[in-house]
Amino acid sequence: MSDNIDIRVTPALHPDNVKEIEGYDSETEAILAPTVTAFDEAYRAIGAVHNAREKAKTNPTWNEAQQIIATDDLAQKQFGRIAKGFDSVRGNLEKGIASIEKELSAPVESKAAHSVATEIRGHIKGLTTDDRMKVIRQAIDDGDHTVATAVLGVPAMLSGIAPEMQKVLLRLYHERHNPQMAKRLKAMQSAKVMIEERGGLVFKELEKAVGAPPHKARALRDAKTAAEKAFVMSGN
Repeated sequence: MSDNIDIRVTPALHPDNVKEIEGYDSETEAILAPTVTAFDEAYRAIGAVHNAREKAKTNPTWNEAQQIIATDDLAQKQFGRIAKGFDSVRGNLEKGIASIEKELSAPVESKAAHSVATEIRGHIKGLTTDDRMKVIRQAIDDGDHTVATAVLGVPAMLSGIAPEMQKVLLRLYHERHNPQMAKRLKAMQSAKVMIEERGGLVFKELEKAVGAPPHKARALRDAKTAAEKAFVMSGN
């Protein structure tokens, strides 16, 4: 990872930003390592284009147009590599997020005997809506698996709650009893957002490093090609 600050490159792309993601610690470090690497490579690549631009200026045989063309050639290659890296990491994050989301939404089995579970559901169903939610949430918070799974492990109507609410409560149950998984999910979601929000800065940063917008570099390159072609044709 790049430990140095390159003032020529926006701080928003520095890999250390990943360490500021909520949930980043020794347990999620390995999961977020590819994201750190992607930003590190982008940060270094943009710096390399800046360096190339400075070197191009020292070439006595190149005018400004030639300097721009040569630097833009490198910038385009770097952009392709950076974009591929970000896309790969983002894709893997999406797969990981989907996998955890599936686990946090997985059905549960009642841990109480059938007769006990039936009594629990009957009692909860007889409560007011507010009291019903309080009892179920309290069971989840207290780690009372007997009560929680008696409600969450069967069709929602048996406990007098709506199916959508049962899904919400089931998610809370999994998150409460799998805090590490919930933390990994949040960290991965934040990493994905960071890539999506900051990845677009790469294009602008490379343009700044080249010293000219892409359309100008393209026009110079086309003019150079046309001029060289004219010389080839005249030689025939």
